[in-house]
Amino acid sequence: MATIHVDVVSAEHSIFSGEAKFVALPGENGELGILPRHTPLITRIRPGAVRIERADNGEEEFVFVAGGILEVQPDRVTVLADTAIRGHDLDEAKAVEAKRIAEESMKNAKSDIDLARAQGEFAAMAAQIAAIQKFRRK
Repeated sequence: MATIHVDVVSAEHSIFSGEAKFVALPGENGELGILPRHTPLITRIRPGAVRIERADNGEEEFVFVAGGILEVQPDRVTVLADTAIRGHDLDEAKAVEAKRIAEESMKNAKSDIDLARAQGEFAAMAAQIAAIQKFRRK
């Protein structure tokens, strides 16, 4: 069985490193599915869920990323995430509160920069909530 090595790292630390059968994640232009021997690719990724089907036990590893860069080589996938959180470490109540605060910040923005920052935070929290809900359904 062919496998692909996957590394998911953030500025803080390595979140996942191991062999996988399949990886899915939110690319800049839509959902990407990556199998072993995939064509080389570099693209930005949007906030959302990285799903990794592990080669050792077939279980699915789940990581939320708040954006970043993806590099794919035929034998390796590297996700360089702005922020990455393991699925079981996500806190829905915190994400809902952060989304509410970002919404308030958008309403009260005094400059285009403040508005853009609040919109980015709002989008990241909305993606995190969606990822949490998807993870919990499993």
